[in-house]
Amino acid sequence: MTDSTWSIQGPHFVNCNCEYGCPCQFWGRPTEGSCRAMAAWRIDTGHYGEIRLDGLCAINTWAWPGPIHEGNGSMQSIIDERASDPQRRALVAILQGEGADPGAIMFQIYRTMCVTLHEPLFTPIHLEVDVDARTARLHVPGVLDTRLEPIRNKVTGALHRARIALPFGKEFTLADVASGTTRATGKVPLEFTATHAHVVHNRLTSQGVAQDPRAEESDAGR
Repeated sequence: MTDSTWSIQGPHFVNCNCEYGCPCQFWGRPTEGSCRAMAAWRIDTGHYGEIRLDGLCAINTWAWPGPIHEGNGSMQSIIDERASDPQRRALVAILQGEGADPGAIMFQIYRTMCVTLHEPLFTPIHLEVDVDARTARLHVPGVLDTRLEPIRNKVTGALHRARIALPFGKEFTLADVASGTTRATGKVPLEFTATHAHVVHNRLTSQGVAQDPRAEESDAGR
């Protein structure tokens, strides 16, 4: 893989152990002191050099003893078993930040903040995500389960909507906040219920975040 430039476009979501809003988005300290999170991607279109990645799914799990920027974290990638050997190597490279401009994208930043890198898993990934509805279902047999749903008004039960805008974000520029529940039993165990999640449709590249035009069109019509 001599050409390490890459791009992945499609929906993805994150669920972490913080309260809704996630202080990390504002350089605050994590709600519980430590930071634990997962992120899942459905790659509608993507490539690593000349290797196509269309239609594949990928996941990262992370854990840090404190805020991400203080480091000492651990991570494990989970890769769609449908990927060929070259696609597997490409996806692992992307999820671990290889080929990315330093400081330009979450993968490279988060990898730099991890001292423990567990071997990736290659396994079935069952993923359903609806960005507009703020819902998702993720199942990795025997390893990980995540469910996303909209936040609800504590008094009326009505669906609530909140967004985070980060014009210079390293993962997204605009994301909808949701409520997430995750159980993971891999090398990075996770367990949280009704905690912060965000969901977005965009394009991430080795040079940084590139907003998907469809996301802008969808936003204009809301």
